[in-house]
Amino acid sequence: MKKQGFNPFLPSWEYIPDGEPHIFDGRIYLYGSHDKFNGYVYCMNDYVCWSASPNDLSDWKYEGIIYKKTDDPCNKDGSMNLYAPDVTRGADGKYYLYYVLDKTDIVSVAVCNSPAGKYEFLGNVHYSDGTLLAKKEGDLPQFDPAVLTEGEKTYLYSGQCWLGDKSKKGSIAVTLSSDMLTILEGPFFIAAGDCYSEGTGFEGHEFFEASSIRKKDDTYYFIYSSVKLNELCYATSKHPLKDFVYGGVIISNTDMNIDSYKSATKPMNNNGNNHGSIIEINGKWYIFYHRHTNGKDFCRQACMEPIEIKEDTSIQQVEMTSFGANGSPLSAHGEYPAYIACNFFCMEEEPEVWDENPKGKFPRRNQRIPYVSQDGKDGDEETGFVTNINNNCGIGFKYFECKALKKVTIKTRGYNRGFFEVRTSWDGEPLGVIKIESSNIWKEFSANIAIPDGKQALYFVYKGTGSATLGAFSFDAQ
Repeated sequence: MKKQGFNPFLPSWEYIPDGEPHIFDGRIYLYGSHDKFNGYVYCMNDYVCWSASPNDLSDWKYEGIIYKKTDDPCNKDGSMNLYAPDVTRGADGKYYLYYVLDKTDIVSVAVCNSPAGKYEFLGNVHYSDGTLLAKKEGDLPQFDPAVLTEGEKTYLYSGQCWLGDKSKKGSIAVTLSSDMLTILEGPFFIAAGDCYSEGTGFEGHEFFEASSIRKKDDTYYFIYSSVKLNELCYATSKHPLKDFVYGGVIISNTDMNIDSYKSATKPMNNNGNNHGSIIEINGKWYIFYHRHTNGKDFCRQACMEPIEIKEDTSIQQVEMTSFGANGSPLSAHGEYPAYIACNFFCMEEEPEVWDENPKGKFPRRNQRIPYVSQDGKDGDEETGFVTNINNNCGIGFKYFECKALKKVTIKTRGYNRGFFEVRTSWDGEPLGVIKIESSNIWKEFSANIAIPDGKQALYFVYKGTGSATLGAFSFDAQ
């Protein structure tokens, strides 16, 4: 890499959730929905694309807008938003974009001659008699389509099944013909929702949404978000349309289930939805996922982590990290922006509360937990920071390769008075403290704090009045 990579791997002012990475013609293209900074609902912006060389995951190029919400003929006024898409290359060499608008339940398709060019509306997925998928008696509403093309056939996966929703059985799959629109086979149920999971093996991690499909050797991997929302799970099969067996959790954007540095039930961020997929890049596998920012559900950012797929097809859950795209701990030298924090937490545990919304159950946010934000408005290229750092709350960065570090400097602002404890574990003994003072501009504060050599996490826990904001931190061997 020309420089170190970290999470989020796109600029801090870009909000691309629901990431579907694909390699076309030797380059990685990231497709996803497009949140608006400080937006009030999901996916308020048009589809854009980012790309990178497989040889440098730290350097992503903005490809521009590839499809506007008003490009769909039933959305000329732009009143509907573009939900999570996927892209595949058809047998004819063209690229096909599959999506669902937020107030419809049908799958729409756009086409382009290049991976990141201007896509044009093609049509809607339908049966051979012309009936749209989702409109035939017994069909389920479509949501979060995923596609995989093999030869002349394309497999389409879709669905959404809220916790407690008895009207939907789970995820479905169909086979499409080479015209990329007409259904040849299906629908088939491949993963159960929570009301129909007994005896399926999916119990406790039932299908919610975020369908994605990949293939490694002779095994199909169905990646999805479970009813717990924060986790991306997987199921495997030797057949694209049946016999999927639950495999486990790949990642949680709260690090639930991880017990390597905390208890398995301790969340290290607010619970919120997740969506992503796996991809092989230069012989290594990665999971792409998203995190939530700005203290809301509607400003999500793309992250990635290296994973290992074992010979028995299993994938062990991995931690959220700050180094992500780097593939290894970051060098503990120089200054780092605070927005690469991967843990956001309060020391005191609070019970998780789930509220009812018109569709189903959704977790209530803990308003005391710190979060990433930025100055300016959506589209302004403003570097992110971490704010809402309240008394006895903190943020964490994983991991750094440390050597002979004797001093830590932080850059803060805000009306507050207190200090940050510096730790190498979230609940460990402080290595030292950095006192801060109230300021409405960024100011630096330092302390002589020795950090042990080797691979270390770094945690800042605030103690004091008011609410602190952290913009950056740096290490020094002096």
